[in-house]
Amino acid sequence: MAEDQHHGQVDYDTALAISRLSEQSQWIQGAVREIYGQAGEVAQRYVNHLVTTGVERGLLGPREIPIMWERHVLNCAVAQTLFPSGALVADVGSGAGLPGIALAIARPDVQFVLVEPLERRVLWLEDVIGDLSLHNVDVVRARAEQVVDTLDVDVVTARAVSALKSLIPLTAPLLHGDGELLALKGRSAAEEISKAQKVLRTHRAKDVTVLTCGDDLLEIPTTVVRVTFGDRLG
Repeated sequence: MAEDQHHGQVDYDTALAISRLSEQSQWIQGAVREIYGQAGEVAQRYVNHLVTTGVERGLLGPREIPIMWERHVLNCAVAQTLFPSGALVADVGSGAGLPGIALAIARPDVQFVLVEPLERRVLWLEDVIGDLSLHNVDVVRARAEQVVDTLDVDVVTARAVSALKSLIPLTAPLLHGDGELLALKGRSAAEEISKAQKVLRTHRAKDVTVLTCGDDLLEIPTTVVRVTFGDRLG
């Protein structure tokens, strides 16, 4: 999740109207139906939080309001096909719950732990999770390196946290040598992989794959770098 934006006043009525699903394009509505099904209403409530208190508290900038569905929530949610049922997932640097909450709504069969060091973000996340009644999501206020001894997960997710070269040393220890890192990236994916070769060897990565999610749902598909360690999910 990207760095916080400046706090600011938000016109709730306008923000909610702009982000109402019924006001979105047909392809966005179709993507929400395909990904969320009956949980689409929960996804809408999550978006409502993002465009109001999320922006007001500086977790996202006001310019993101008109593109909250496509650029943020759906951009994350299309990766939901990559998780095996019953997996335990750590979302590192969760920020506003992207991708963690967006994925958890779509995958109630997967357990998510949102790892976030900043208290005000954690308080916001806890409020949202409670309002949405997401029983498959927990929040831990900590940095990734502080929970290595208490978390042993199958998958680590990260979005807009750091380049792979820096991200792998932060996240790989949470897998304890066995599992996957799913890093949501943009066009820089291949370059980041190239620059991370030494780190990948140091942490004994077994395989690195660039995946494209949502080709048939989104105008701009999501790029995911999957780094595999060991054979836990193999």
